[in-house]
Amino acid sequence: MIRYALSCKAGHAFEGWFRGLEDFDRQKADGLLSCPFCGGSEVDKALMAPAVSTARRKEARAETMAASARQAAGPEAAEAASAPAPVPAIAAPRGPEQAALVEKLRALRAELTANAENVGAAFPEEARKIHYGEAEARGIYGAASREDIGELLEEGIAVMPLPVLPEDRN
Repeated sequence: MIRYALSCKAGHAFEGWFRGLEDFDRQKADGLLSCPFCGGSEVDKALMAPAVSTARRKEARAETMAASARQAAGPEAAEAASAPAPVPAIAAPRGPEQAALVEKLRALRAELTANAENVGAAFPEEARKIHYGEAEARGIYGAASREDIGELLEEGIAVMPLPVLPEDRN
């Protein structure tokens, strides 16, 4: 997955995650990109500062990803987790803009899970196999402990949590 800084014609800045450069170009050409603030469809990549990785940033990112992965994977995640961590979640929508954003996140999560394989607690092992060319390159999701996420990131393996939705907290 690649994260791009994006902006719309109105000047709103936001981020987007894509499988690769071709995916961004295809979605832009098909008119599938829109600004989450104003809904504008003229979206372009913006300049990005390089991400400097520090031990603190890696640890914080690993904790957030591990918590989200456990929440998304359900009961399987509890077995894979080495320690409980708070799960960032989206509150129930309070207005039409927030409701629209939650719907977009719901659609994003549905697309990600529909086009990827749930490998459950085998996620760290399978991610490594794919990264090192030992398994077929494909989208996967599943559960990983905070420690596993940190190790994957240290190895340069890009991972990210699935969006946690209000209904996931019930």
